[in-house]
Amino acid sequence: MSLKRDEIKLFENKEIRTVWHSGIDGYYISVIDIIAAITESKNPNRYWSDLKIKLKEESGQPYENIVKLKMPAKDGKMRETDVATVKQMLRIIQSIPSPKAEPIKQWLAQLGQERLDEIADPEQAIERAIDYYREKGHSEEWISQRLRSIEIRKDLTSEWNRSGVEQGLEYTMLTNEVSKAWSGMTTREYKDYKSLRKESLRDNMTNTELVLNMLAEVSTTEISRAENPEGFEESKDVAQRGGNIAGDARKNLEKQLGKKVISKNNSNNPRLLDE
Repeated sequence: MSLKRDEIKLFENKEIRTVWHSGIDGYYISVIDIIAAITESKNPNRYWSDLKIKLKEESGQPYENIVKLKMPAKDGKMRETDVATVKQMLRIIQSIPSPKAEPIKQWLAQLGQERLDEIADPEQAIERAIDYYREKGHSEEWISQRLRSIEIRKDLTSEWNRSGVEQGLEYTMLTNEVSKAWSGMTTREYKDYKSLRKESLRDNMTNTELVLNMLAEVSTTEISRAENPEGFEESKDVAQRGGNIAGDARKNLEKQLGKKVISKNNSNNPRLLDE
């Protein structure tokens, strides 16, 4: 299967997990998330289980071609869940009595078209990201920093790729080295500190935290470009040194301020991230 990046979409402020499938030019969408968004069920997993039985009884066969994919769960881990294409999801919704059935159908129809538009014109993806952050209540300054941090992260992963670092586990391990060097915590520890599960750590950083994280990543990138490390072990040493530059900056700033700059604040209150 040719899959591209997990994404979180919003329907009436409810998070819907999706993943783009380049082979079909369409999304796979979490069935459970859709059910949770349009029904009053307190247990969408049970609702979906019962609905599958109903659909089987009506058609005489299991529901067609439901795929299982690993997606970020509430506990932050990647867990398998049922996903459906937009076309399949529209059929499922027909069997769900809900006043939100029509709005979600329109949302699904727009979803696929937006992604195709973004492929043709990547600038549209940036504009939609900005709208998403505005809807979440972030300030214009925070949004600008966030977009800049994405660019800096891409520069770093491109450098790791050039150095022969393998995507996946090795990227995660190097990211943890950078994070621990500047913040004193791995990304998982940092998320726990902020009471996060599957949410993006960057989306839950204050302006100061985001700037320090960018300094750590850009420092790592520039050192790597200057020294041309080969493979994971050499890149690990660079990641630690790049992170330490931001770590020293954090400690100096904390000394001047007389307080810690790493905050427990998260995007549950975006205003606090701007303070």
